[in-house]
Amino acid sequence: MDTASDREPRQERSRVTRARLLDAAVGCLAERGVSGATVGAVAERAGVSRGAAQHHFPTREGLLLAALRHMVESRSADLRRRADAVPAGPERTEAVVQMVVDAFSGPDFDAALQLWAAAASDPALRERVIPLEEQVGRAVHHAVVELLGADESIPGNREAVQATLDLARGLGLANLLTDDTARRRRVVAQWAVMLDRTLREPLPSTRSPRSTTKR
Repeated sequence: MDTASDREPRQERSRVTRARLLDAAVGCLAERGVSGATVGAVAERAGVSRGAAQHHFPTREGLLLAALRHMVESRSADLRRRADAVPAGPERTEAVVQMVVDAFSGPDFDAALQLWAAAASDPALRERVIPLEEQVGRAVHHAVVELLGADESIPGNREAVQATLDLARGLGLANLLTDDTARRRRVVAQWAVMLDRTLREPLPSTRSPRSTTKR
């Protein structure tokens, strides 16, 4: 009969194996795409048997979706750490923009892009992927608003923050094919200047005045 002390090491081994499988799935997705992220390939990369992989994730879809959730949690945790380290003063806006750009780059983002591409032609997968990516988008958007003190009730501010996220996604996509670090640095610096100016000097209201002409 198993005792509590016997079960604890087993549970820890199971947790470690699951984490290795998720990390391996992210790596396979980033490097080989969805077609290359098979259960066998993930198990081999994780250094476990195929049977052990299927014990934790009976289906390939379950493994890939768990990997996506793992990526979301990892990116969210990294965002929180970076947000805590954002400096005050004149360099703050550029540091925030760089934080956003970094949130949409790296192996986790590369792997997520592969799932996005697959979800574009797979309605069932798309239904599962969209809420998780929206979760990341909301977290990053909220962090930018909080860190820069952006008043989204002012015309143009919400759009400026959202444009920052869209810019970061675009740079992440471009970086998937080529290393454009130097160009990205210049883009980040220039966008920070423009964003700072927009938030400090908001656009006038775009709402049309009510007509006083009687009909």
